[in-house]
Amino acid sequence: MKDRILVCVMSVLATLLIAPGSARASKLESLVMPGPVIAGHADLENDCDKCHQRFSKRPQRPLCLDCHDKIAADVKKGEGFHGRIPRITEIECRGCHTEHVGRDADVVGLDADTFDHTQTDFALEGAHAAARCGRCHEAKKPFREAPHACYACHKEDDVHKGRLGEECGDCHDPKAWPRARFDHGETDFPLADAHEDVACALCHPGEHYEHTPTECVACHRINDRHGGRYGDKCDSCHRPKAWDESVFDHDQDTKWPLKGRHEKVECDSCHTKRLYHHETETECHGCHAGDDVHKGRYGDKCDTCHSPGGWPKAAFDHTKETDWPLEGKHEDVPCASCHRGDAYSEKLDTACGACHAPDDVHHGEQGKACERCHDPSGWGAKVRFEHGVTRFPLIGMHAAQPCEACHLSARFQGAPLECDACHEADDDHHGTLGTSCGLCHNPNGWKRWRFDHDKQTDFVLDGAHEGLACGACHRTPTRGKVRQDAACGACHMRDDVHNGGFGTECGRCHTTEAFDDIRIGR
Repeated sequence: MKDRILVCVMSVLATLLIAPGSARASKLESLVMPGPVIAGHADLENDCDKCHQRFSKRPQRPLCLDCHDKIAADVKKGEGFHGRIPRITEIECRGCHTEHVGRDADVVGLDADTFDHTQTDFALEGAHAAARCGRCHEAKKPFREAPHACYACHKEDDVHKGRLGEECGDCHDPKAWPRARFDHGETDFPLADAHEDVACALCHPGEHYEHTPTECVACHRINDRHGGRYGDKCDSCHRPKAWDESVFDHDQDTKWPLKGRHEKVECDSCHTKRLYHHETETECHGCHAGDDVHKGRYGDKCDTCHSPGGWPKAAFDHTKETDWPLEGKHEDVPCASCHRGDAYSEKLDTACGACHAPDDVHHGEQGKACERCHDPSGWGAKVRFEHGVTRFPLIGMHAAQPCEACHLSARFQGAPLECDACHEADDDHHGTLGTSCGLCHNPNGWKRWRFDHDKQTDFVLDGAHEGLACGACHRTPTRGKVRQDAACGACHMRDDVHNGGFGTECGRCHTTEAFDDIRIGR
């Protein structure tokens, strides 16, 4: 018997010796294997080096984790059941999970009655604590593959039929399904004021909660008394407290504060079209064209003169706002008297004559610069004119004369400059001394005259001539400069006893002292 056993052993050894190296090692390890592995490792039973380092006492834990990578990840992150075991990195896997105990052996060793589920990623709370393991963990599947999402287990319990999505925990807690709780404040649409007591179905008909619109108009279009003209941004004016309480502050919320009479104007008066589709006119003329008594002549910048306090309260300061201050009678002149066209396009001529040509009694002879003589207080008030800059300065008695004394009409340029034009009736010489009165007289008075016949003429008065009256020689009326014949015979022809026999050059023999005073041969 012993010989037979020895023969068998020798046969096995011989077989191992002639087999290839790897096969020889596998056969040898199979001889010393303590027992069959579990069903999950059956495909590795002949590949011992997947789980063991041959002839080594070093820890085998790394080899286990190489295959069980999900557990390795839990250990690394500190998650799952294995990741929560204290000092897990110092424990060998075989300390809890034995092997080679047969195909049907349970190497997990889980005691459902004593297992602490809080050591997993899904602590059991409320009704979950009393649930049987099999409700969540399917047979023959790893425990870690049990789903965590509520909907995975409770799909059949969903009375909403999926319309509220699969995040059951948003409303329900593990204590019981009927205990629904939902904080609407954690959504993008907190419920406030009148919305707090609104039934869910009013906004979520048919329990459709996803993609529920949050714009006011989605629910309140039927309440929009503006007929959609003000767009869809109801919250610009209204609040959830009540529709009738408008809280829109036109002064702060727009670039156009409401002042004066605008404060009481109805919104529809200005916003006649869809508010957000059309630019609301902010220029006065946009709304008040029909109130424009100027018929557009003064442009569309109404606020230049008027204020929101009312149309009649015009506040345009012509002195400050223009280069032409209104003074005197111009202060009360209606605008239309000067501005007959478009105030912003027409170029008004500021010369007096531009407006007052019909009032010009001088018929244009004095030009358009009326201000040289007149001022805005009135045509006849404070008339000033520097006559000294003309060809006829006013001096002496002329300075005290009224304009009408010389200017019989307002056409001043036609006034004559000659003395006799005004003083012909005062001429005691009756024209015999010409019309150049200024040669003898001065403006201080007719009687204040002087004339030096010796210096001012070519005929010196001496002898018997010296005491003669002017009319003795100047007998013929003349215009302009006096032209008198200086020959003796012109005056003494009747006194010529020679009857012209010696010619008219009497001075050759006679002197001016007397005819009897003859100087021949002297």
